[in-house]
Amino acid sequence: MASAALKRTTVSIEGYLELERESPVRHEYVGGQVYAMGGSSDRHNLVAGTLFNALFNHIAGRCQVYMADMRLRIALADGEVGYYPDVLVACDPADRASHHRERPVFLAEVLSPTTERVDRTEKLIAYRQIPSLEEYLIAEQDVARVELYRRSNGFEREVLEAGDVIRFASVGLELTVEQLYRHVAF
Repeated sequence: MASAALKRTTVSIEGYLELERESPVRHEYVGGQVYAMGGSSDRHNLVAGTLFNALFNHIAGRCQVYMADMRLRIALADGEVGYYPDVLVACDPADRASHHRERPVFLAEVLSPTTERVDRTEKLIAYRQIPSLEEYLIAEQDVARVELYRRSNGFEREVLEAGDVIRFASVGLELTVEQLYRHVAF
């Protein structure tokens, strides 16, 4: 039995943005392709929520902090992408479109089995190209461990575990790994 090849339809960035305005499901956009986003686990939400809360309480009024539903729009050499980081911090008062941000200073992703490859490779590569981005945090959800990438050290990976302090230079916040994972039962 012969299998028919699936045709992929390329969508323009304008078509993607229109889809997102009307869709009850969030989608990410890469290279003209639209990918539906799945739900997340309780651990994922607890880690992302704790980080959001710490950042929001620390920098409210100076910057804007978003969790999950603020789209990040990135113009790359080979086209535009649209992602929904788990946590996004934007401080530029000129970066205030109603449905996306383009100049974040800090981004965070909480790993899940279905997103780990993309978060560690594709998104890391894309995020490094954002001129305003100072730090990118990747947090695991099944163990208390984070990876922090900083522009100031050429985006070299720093691994932090229990007993370590996470120093977010981009927003002037210090948080222990234990504080980040305090609501998660392993």
